[in-house]
Amino acid sequence: MKKAKGFTLIEVLIALTVFALAGTAVLSIASTSVNGTARIEAQTLATWVAANQLVETNLQAQWPPTKKTGRAEMAGHEWHWQRIVEATEDKNMRAVTVEVRLEQSDKYPLASLITYVSNPKARQ
Repeated sequence: MKKAKGFTLIEVLIALTVFALAGTAVLSIASTSVNGTARIEAQTLATWVAANQLVETNLQAQWPPTKKTGRAEMAGHEWHWQRIVEATEDKNMRAVTVEVRLEQSDKYPLASLITYVSNPKARQ
């Protein structure tokens, strides 16, 4: 009788186990990559919202209020921003910080930008 050539059941099971582990690792890496990309996109959009708020603050003809909150829409999402104005050592300057969150209840902002504005009356 001729001897049959082929894989044994044990060899096939070991090969399937190796491929299953490799597939799981590839899916995990792909998932992490997609989540990271989404996070970077959200941070970029939040930074744009914060930059827009800082530009509006610089264009105002009066001192900005010490604290203000609001919402802005960008890229199909609603963003919650908070503007905090603090005095500086120079009486004609204020530090303005804008924090942007995706949800108002989020503990940490996705983006936070700061600028300094001068007294509108001193500019004239």
